Amino acid sequence: MCHPIERGHRFCLLILTLSVNIYLGTALSLPFTAAPIFKDIPFAVIWNAPTHVCRNLKIPLDFSSFQAATTPASEPNQFLFLFYSNRLGLYPYTEPSSGRQFNGGIPHKGNLTASLVKAYNDIIQYVPKVTPGLAVIDWEQWCPLWARNWASKNIYRKLSFQYAKEINPLLSSSETTSVAMQQFQNAAKAYMEKTMQLGIKLRPNYLWGFYLFPDCYNYSWDEPGYTGECPVIEKCRNNALLWLWESSTALYPSAYLKVSLREQPEAALFVRGIVKEAVRVSALPKSCYTTPIYVYLRPVFSDQNKIFLTEADLVHTIGESAALGASGAVLWGASADYNSKSSCEALAAYLPSTLNPYVANVTAAAKLCSQTLCQSNGRCVRQNPDSADYLYLNPNNFSIQQRDGKYVAVGVPSQSDLNVFVNRFTCQCYVGQVCSASTSISVPKTPVVIQV
Repeated sequence: MCHPIERGHRFCLLILTLSVNIYLGTALSLPFTAAPIFKDIPFAVIWNAPTHVCRNLKIPLDFSSFQAATTPASEPNQFLFLFYSNRLGLYPYTEPSSGRQFNGGIPHKGNLTASLVKAYNDIIQYVPKVTPGLAVIDWEQWCPLWARNWASKNIYRKLSFQYAKEINPLLSSSETTSVAMQQFQNAAKAYMEKTMQLGIKLRPNYLWGFYLFPDCYNYSWDEPGYTGECPVIEKCRNNALLWLWESSTALYPSAYLKVSLREQPEAALFVRGIVKEAVRVSALPKSCYTTPIYVYLRPVFSDQNKIFLTEADLVHTIGESAALGASGAVLWGASADYNSKSSCEALAAYLPSTLNPYVANVTAAAKLCSQTLCQSNGRCVRQNPDSADYLYLNPNNFSIQQRDGKYVAVGVPSQSDLNVFVNRFTCQCYVGQVCSASTSISVPKTPVVIQV
């Protein structure tokens, strides 16, 4: 994989091409990866949506297929805590519509020292000290790269230009832009890097990262010939964020679907492109193992929050994430998603009928593949990232059941089922472990029971 930050786009394209070729090469080329945060669960699915309305209405919801059920609300001591901008430090931002500025309005006019003091108290308040978990920082008002602050975010470039001009009115327009860009990017980096370093220092058992990073900008799925690949320029810009990947202990890319992608092949390509870029970025730091990836998804469509994903959509989202080697998926929801009796009843029906069986199946398949192909010392990853090969238990040979309030997969895989693992997947070993992709797997003589 490529480590240096390069400014020349032609050179960057060459490096990216070489890194992709290496990634597609052999199992031996896969670097070590972090061990699962849940023991013996190579792929974990986390619920992260507010359901207090449903609870108040006494509508029971079954989250037993998930490794953890959490809420984005500011409840302390959760397995996953989501730090919105008002929950962590003194985040400098500007409202695009009103122009109202908060905490300086732009990063280089903010008080980073005061922000870190507040962040210290915020982290102590919300994140438990001993137990492991996920800490996600959701700062979306601006991007740390100047070039990505377009559309409504262009206000940060305008304010930075004005600030640089105020400091030195003698600069030319191009010189002012250059100074403004440098000031903005340096300050944005400092806010993000130092805040996350503080979190890691205070709560090292949690995996820290920023929501939506890395981004892929592969949103043109309605154009002919769509492949889902991230534009080369965006990969180069992600390379320029090496400092962020070196600081993060987890990556949290987002792949929410719009309803126009419902049961469409472009949905799989869209998610695939995002996860592949996260996989590439996870290997950029010079570390002894790659950063774990938790893909943010939604059980409903981002622009139609009363329409649930079908099983085909779940394959295109959760299934893609698991097959490409992500550590897990986070199913996020807004307070508006489940805020009425009808929406809570719809969720209560959707969980046991569609979502839970699929989550249980994929979780169990990832576990079975790890056990049989990788000696439980690694995660199964597609041999060809661009294939449509999925970690999924054959329903003809396995049944998904509930026992003692937990989901289990029970059955005996056929030789054909096991050959799918051997022929279509390889192993990415956990750091400190030894594993190799088995060349053949024998059918077990007794039924297999896989608890998820």
